[in-house]
Amino acid sequence: MPVFFDTNILIYALSTTPAESRKRRSAEALLDRADGVLSVQVLQEFYVQITRPTRPKPMSHDLAVRFIEGWRRHQVVAITIETLSDALSIKGRYGFSYWDSAVVAAARTAGCSELYTEDLSHDQMVEGVRVINPFKLS
Repeated sequence: MPVFFDTNILIYALSTTPAESRKRRSAEALLDRADGVLSVQVLQEFYVQITRPTRPKPMSHDLAVRFIEGWRRHQVVAITIETLSDALSIKGRYGFSYWDSAVVAAARTAGCSELYTEDLSHDQMVEGVRVINPFKLS
């Protein structure tokens, strides 16, 4: 079954901060998987976060676009009205932010068994998708 990557996986994969080197290695290994899935939302969030002017070292537009183009080798889920409706239902049931709910909805749409993120509770089952924080120390 495919697995879904949240925005923080993409950002950590490119981190040059020494304190984040373990997270970078974990994120890079995940992105090497052939069964990875992203959504248009995740790619949009990546672009906004990585290029924002208030970031200590913002990435250039052109470089960010090249990374996004490279990650299109993964399946990319579109945000449809059905995904929006599912996200709103998830938000209502679980009380997550809309954006986290939309990530879960996109993972469900793609038939993913796991969602890799640090934004939700590790090992939680949400609508048939298991949340995994790959940065959690065992």
